[in-house]
Amino acid sequence: MSSAFETLRRDFGGDIIEPGAADYESASRTILASGSPAQVLRPKNVGDVQAAVRFAKGKVLSVRGGGHGFPGFGTNDGGVVIDLSDLADVEVVDSERHLVRIGGGATWGPAAVALAPHGLAISAGDTKDVGVGGLALTGGIGWKVRKYGLALDSVVGAEVVTAAGEVVRASETENSDLFWAIRGGGGNFGIVTAFDFVAHPTTDVFHGRITFPATEAATILPGWADYMRTAPEGLTSVANLANPMAGGHKAPVEIHVMFDGDDEQEAAAALDPIRGLGTVVDDDVALKHYADSLMDGAPLPLGLALVNRSAFVDRDSVPDVLRILTEVGAAEHSPFIAVRSVGGAVAEIPADATAYAHRQAELMFVLVTGGPQPMVDAARPALEAIWSKLAPHIDGIYGNFVSTATDDDVAGIYPPATYHRLAAVKRKYDPDNLFARNENVRP
Repeated sequence: MSSAFETLRRDFGGDIIEPGAADYESASRTILASGSPAQVLRPKNVGDVQAAVRFAKGKVLSVRGGGHGFPGFGTNDGGVVIDLSDLADVEVVDSERHLVRIGGGATWGPAAVALAPHGLAISAGDTKDVGVGGLALTGGIGWKVRKYGLALDSVVGAEVVTAAGEVVRASETENSDLFWAIRGGGGNFGIVTAFDFVAHPTTDVFHGRITFPATEAATILPGWADYMRTAPEGLTSVANLANPMAGGHKAPVEIHVMFDGDDEQEAAAALDPIRGLGTVVDDDVALKHYADSLMDGAPLPLGLALVNRSAFVDRDSVPDVLRILTEVGAAEHSPFIAVRSVGGAVAEIPADATAYAHRQAELMFVLVTGGPQPMVDAARPALEAIWSKLAPHIDGIYGNFVSTATDDDVAGIYPPATYHRLAAVKRKYDPDNLFARNENVRP
């Protein structure tokens, strides 16, 4: 037994899971990827995280929150995984200020449920078991994004374990450079063991899906985008095409909506312009608890793979991008297409206030292809051809929706000025690039 491992055994009070353990198989994989790490460390407290980081020096290190990252960074082969799932407390620290502290291993579904009795919510994602940390460190485009901004826009402080194994606070007044960087810069700078969010008072919400015939996509999508440009900020929406679970290229156009409020007349006024865009096939919009709007996730079955790409679209390029996506969605073997409205509160924050660099985008879209690995590999040339058509009209990549992390991907997530500033913070807090399994900013 090495001296480093002996020190870990002495200083680490959490679970140490190694090959051969009963729960190793589940502990070694994420929602979307399989791995064979030498150790999975599941800390119980911040001191355990410090001990785990010190042990991981010089080794391949994965840090896992919810485990939903598409590139599979939450696991590895032969290295160390620090699994934060036991650091998942949700606490209302100051009810008057709506200040909420959430553990770095929490997921959004339980967090939303915990806040509901207090009449509070945080603008998050749309899936229950997505990690609070992974989403908030990179962005957070969810159902309240146009009214309350990104998930990271609600972060006012964080507790971070650095590569040196030290615990530091990050806020506007403490280590402000680190505070700027973790709001958009991902897991490059340390392990966030707790986030302080300012939540907002919430009510029930109107949420659901309005569907239209696939044949009307060419008019529905531009009309939807035009309306969302001036729609009430309480309305957030996602347009889906070529849903493989609903008929692929023949699937109806799905306009998913949330109106953030419980007034039926106000909701109708906000939603009726969408209903008037075409022939409504189905409409299941209903009043529900905000926590119930988040969907269930599921681990990707073994043997299946996902490939996705995302991009932002500025206002001038919206017509061209929607035209191309409509053509793609109507073709046989189309990838799944999801187009999210952004704007609103996201664009009201100065572009350099956080490391999230795409404040002025009007839309963000994602293309997804999934299936057995040979099928996905065979689809890659077609995906590249689609991307070549889109490339002149897109600007940047959303880091939470990309399945690779090449240098080109990182450059799309972080424009040059943002990357340069992030690299300086990286040199200060992680000069040896211990936290490298991410969309990596090199020190």
